[in-house]
Amino acid sequence: MKKKIWIIIVIVIVLVLAAVVIIAFVTGRSMLLPAAEKPVIYLYPTEPTEVTVRLEYDGVLDFTYPAYQNEWRVTAYPNGTLIDPSDGKTYSYLFWEGHGPADYDLDKGFVVKGEDTVAFLQDKLSYMGLLPNEYNEFIVYWAPQMQNNAYNLIAFQGAAYTDTARLIVEPAPDSLLRVFMVFKPLENPIEIEEQTLQPFTRTGFAVIEWGGCKLA
Repeated sequence: MKKKIWIIIVIVIVLVLAAVVIIAFVTGRSMLLPAAEKPVIYLYPTEPTEVTVRLEYDGVLDFTYPAYQNEWRVTAYPNGTLIDPSDGKTYSYLFWEGHGPADYDLDKGFVVKGEDTVAFLQDKLSYMGLLPNEYNEFIVYWAPQMQNNAYNLIAFQGAAYTDTARLIVEPAPDSLLRVFMVFKPLENPIEIEEQTLQPFTRTGFAVIEWGGCKLA
């Protein structure tokens, strides 16, 4: 009797896992727990300012730098330099990584040859408002994971990302840009509606974030 119960349990588990895989394949969306890799946050006030940043993330934080203890509190300078008063050290940005539930939108995007990744990112990231120092750091982190794939399906996320990783900044920024790229390696190109991207204008106290996620 016990043996039959265990067999039934194993069968149920296998069927559930199979259903998750099939749904993810059919919808093109992740049903597992993808990682949000290297979101970095730049702060550019118009004058030296004490800034508090809180991250409400619907997942588990794997690593933060400087250490996140319910919030980051730093002195931010117009050139982007950050000083953490808790240790007196200087930082270029706030860093976090985590993993959690996500339903990323892949209905629209771009199919890009791996060898064209760098040129594509230079063009699109600049258009969306990242400065050279920002998009260069983005590229040197992500391009090595993408350039050797035959193709990549790339989609920049909106609410699918920001609703699961809410950012609260005090004082409130005058302009906020959050660039989060999801990509999926492809063996062959597929047809997909091209995503429309919006340019960004920096005004006053600007907060800029970029990050990404690789889907299997």
